[in-house]
Amino acid sequence: MCLLTTTVSADFGLGSIPQMGWSSWYTYGCDITADKIKHQADVMVNSGLYELGFRYILIDDCWQARARNSTDNKLYADPIKFPNGMGEVVDYIHSKNLSAGIYSSAGVKTCAGYPGSLGYEFVDAQQYADWGFDYLKYDNCYQQGTSNI
Repeated sequence: MCLLTTTVSADFGLGSIPQMGWSSWYTYGCDITADKIKHQADVMVNSGLYELGFRYILIDDCWQARARNSTDNKLYADPIKFPNGMGEVVDYIHSKNLSAGIYSSAGVKTCAGYPGSLGYEFVDAQQYADWGFDYLKYDNCYQQGTSNI
């Protein structure tokens, strides 16, 4: 006896492997800099991880200045850690054919106490897009009991 089966699948544009990459949090915590992020992009490619499907470099918490710009309410990179800004780091990551991710929180502060996105969601989303980021890790620290639905 022989059984024949037919498999039907839908293509939702998803890859055959999950999104894989590297996050600054698990290596450096808050001790991040542009040079460390660029180094990790180099390691991702040179170590062979890229060939295995690793594509994302995520800049996690502590990248931003301690306060929003008082003129335009935008977040800016910490000028000591990222002296040439985030756009320059994103360009470097992209030059390695990798995708760049950034971190924020749906609260008034991030989990590490930096300015969060609550009340500034559109301003922040536009800023991340202007810098060229491909991915957002969005935490829920200090969300003040608000609904983010």
